[in-house]
Amino acid sequence: MSAKKPARHRRTKKNREADLLVLLGVAVAAIWLVVTVLAWLFAHWWILLLLLVVVAAGGGTWGYQRFQNAQWETVRSQSLRYALTQLDALHHRQFEYAIRDLMRRDGCRNAVQVGGTGDNGADVKATDPFGRRWVIQCKHRRDGDRGSAVGTPDLHVLNGTARQLHGADVVVLVTNGRFSANCPPLAKSQRLHLVDRRLLGMWASGSQPIWEVLRELPPPRRASTLS
Repeated sequence: MSAKKPARHRRTKKNREADLLVLLGVAVAAIWLVVTVLAWLFAHWWILLLLLVVVAAGGGTWGYQRFQNAQWETVRSQSLRYALTQLDALHHRQFEYAIRDLMRRDGCRNAVQVGGTGDNGADVKATDPFGRRWVIQCKHRRDGDRGSAVGTPDLHVLNGTARQLHGADVVVLVTNGRFSANCPPLAKSQRLHLVDRRLLGMWASGSQPIWEVLRELPPPRRASTLS
């Protein structure tokens, strides 16, 4: 005489069977729904064609709008100008974005603002049309050249990270103020470039790209992509 299985075991088995029946029912219902929808679409193929036309038209409109926006952004960036008074009025973070936009105006399409905590001395990075990698540190002074001078400690930080960590070909420190007297000889000895208030004014308000404002730049890595 065989022993009866515990009631708990019988309930578990029944629950599993019930779950399987539910899953089977769901699968049958899903298959029926798919077959029904496909049959309906086959019988009303023109509706599917109309939907495809609408989707294609919408995608084309979206793509055209993006193209137009990109063209407008190119025109806007190429005509970008800043007066020194405008730059003076900016927050230091906005000043970094302004420098980024000037690099984009000059043809550095990948120019990005990266300044912030842990930036390791880089506020803006860009690659110019000649293939050179630019790393720029920005020092904003609310009082312009009447504010405190940018000193050699900032140059030492930039010099220690720009090439080693960021792979810079051209290393620039830009300010709307002034540099201390010890900065130019240090910058020259370390192949760093200083953009003070005077040079910034020429660059920001004119049509010359930064590589025409500065001197003694490294040679191009490739031919210019500018037309």
